[in-house]
Amino acid sequence: MRTLLSNAWVLTPFRTIPRGGVLVEGARIAEVFSGEPELPGPPRPGERRIDLGGRILAPGFIEIHSHGAGGHDFMDGSAEAVLEACRTHLRHGVTALYPTTLTCAAPKLVRVLELIGKARQEREGMPAIPGVHLEGPYLSPEQAGAQDPRYLRNPEPREYLGLLERFDFIRRWTAAPELPGGLALGHDLSARGIVASIGHSNAGYEEVLAAFRGGYSLVTHLFNGMSRLVRRNAWMHLGVAESALAIDGLAVELIADGKHLPAPLLRLIYKVKGPQGICLTTDSMRAAGQEVKESILGSLEDGQRVPVEDGVAFMPDRQSFAGSVATADRLVRTMVQLADVPLAEAVRMLTHTPARVMGIDGRKGSLEPGRDADLVAFDEGIRIGLVMVEGEVRLEAL
Repeated sequence: MRTLLSNAWVLTPFRTIPRGGVLVEGARIAEVFSGEPELPGPPRPGERRIDLGGRILAPGFIEIHSHGAGGHDFMDGSAEAVLEACRTHLRHGVTALYPTTLTCAAPKLVRVLELIGKARQEREGMPAIPGVHLEGPYLSPEQAGAQDPRYLRNPEPREYLGLLERFDFIRRWTAAPELPGGLALGHDLSARGIVASIGHSNAGYEEVLAAFRGGYSLVTHLFNGMSRLVRRNAWMHLGVAESALAIDGLAVELIADGKHLPAPLLRLIYKVKGPQGICLTTDSMRAAGQEVKESILGSLEDGQRVPVEDGVAFMPDRQSFAGSVATADRLVRTMVQLADVPLAEAVRMLTHTPARVMGIDGRKGSLEPGRDADLVAFDEGIRIGLVMVEGEVRLEAL
C-alpha cells in the first residue's frame, strides 16, 4: 500500500516544513517532502492520496503512562476494557501506548498482563502497544497516593524476575529506589533494556543520585507522589522532585493536564529540563475522553467512586486529585496555551522524547525515511483529523 499525504504543515519535529507532506510505502515512511509532490497521473491501484487541507502533520503521539480511558481501566480484568481504553486514546492521536498497571495482588497482575499481551495482536482502531508499564508494587508507603497500601512491598528478585521472564513486553517499571532491594531492581531492569523509573518515592538527593547512577533513567509524574524540599534541624534537604531537576540526564514525566501542575511550574520544569528531557503523559484514569461527573478510580471490582469536575478527578473529600482525565491532544494544548511552549517542542515531548526514553526512537517518534509510518494530523486547535499507525489509516475525520 502506498499513501501520499500532502498539503500539510509538517513537524518532524526537528524541523518545520510550512507546506509539504509525507509519502508512505507499506508500514514505513518513504519520503518527507516540501512543496507539492510530483504526481504522475491519477492514483494507481494500491495507492491513496490524502489532502490534509493545511492541517499540521506530526509523528503520532506516544503515551507511556495511562491507566485507562473511555470508561475502562486496564485493571478491570477484561479484554473489552483493554481494547476500548486503547481505542479511546487512538482517537486522540496516540499511535503507541504503554498500558499501565496499579499495585494489586500478584494473581490479578498476571491476569491483566495476559490480557494486554493478547491485545497487542489486535489492529482494528488500535494504537501499537510496544510494551507495558508496571507502576508498583514496590512503592513507598509514605508516597503511595492512590495506590492500594495493602499490596505495597519491597522488591523481591524471585517475584520480579519471574514476571520479566514470563512477560517479555514489560518495558518500564516504576518503583521507589530507597526501598530495600530498590537499587538492585534498577540494575536488573536497566541490564535488560527496561526503563527503571523513580516514582511514589520518599528518597532524598543522595538516594536519587545513586538510583540514577545505578540504572534509573526517568522520574514518574514529576512533583506528584514524591518527596520534596524539607528543612531538618536548619538544613535544607532535596526530595525526589528537586533532585530530578538538579541531575542532568535524568528524564522526567509531566502530567500536563493543566491541573496537576500549575502553569509557572510547567514553565520552570521546561526551562530546566528542555524538550529533550521531558515526556508528557496523561496518567489518565477511566474517565479520560468522557463527559462525566463521576467515575471509578481503579478497577470495577475494588475501585472507589470519585467526582470529576473542572477537567480532573478528585478524591471524595476534594482535598487531592484522584487522577487525570486528560487525553494526549489536551497535553499539547496545555503546553502551548498555558506554558507558552512552541508547538514543535510540545509535540517533541509527546513523540521523540518518549520514544528515546523508551528505546524505540530508531522506529518511532519522528518523521524520517525508514521510520514507522505513525502519523497524526490536527488543526490549530489540536483537534485530531487523521491517525495512521504503521502505514494504516485507523482514524479519519477530515
